[in-house]
Amino acid sequence: MAAMEFLPVLFMIVGVVLVTGSTLFVSSLLRPSNPYPEKNMPYECGMDAAGEAAAGRFRVPFFILAILLVVFDVETMFLFPWAVVLKDIGLVGFVEMFVFIVLLLVGFAYAWLKGALEWEA
Repeated sequence: MAAMEFLPVLFMIVGVVLVTGSTLFVSSLLRPSNPYPEKNMPYECGMDAAGEAAAGRFRVPFFILAILLVVFDVETMFLFPWAVVLKDIGLVGFVEMFVFIVLLLVGFAYAWLKGALEWEA
């Protein structure tokens, strides 16, 4: 491929960098800067942090479940295009996707055995 084919991509990258940089620079000049201790405190529901959350220790089962949901959504996102082109990619593509699914199932089994899917402590 000729370098001229990538020229529009280069122009787009330069344009994005210039627009982003100029926007950040102008906003830093125009915004008020008035830091004070109350403004820099962590904010949660209008109240100071108390209990286990104040010490930074809290349970995260919702976050673990959300990460697992994202992982299996990504798997589904890969399965649909794979199923469409299965005849074109042949046995190699089938084996690669099978390995991918097996790795995800191993991860799912690991999360299950570690208790990431249980809600009660």
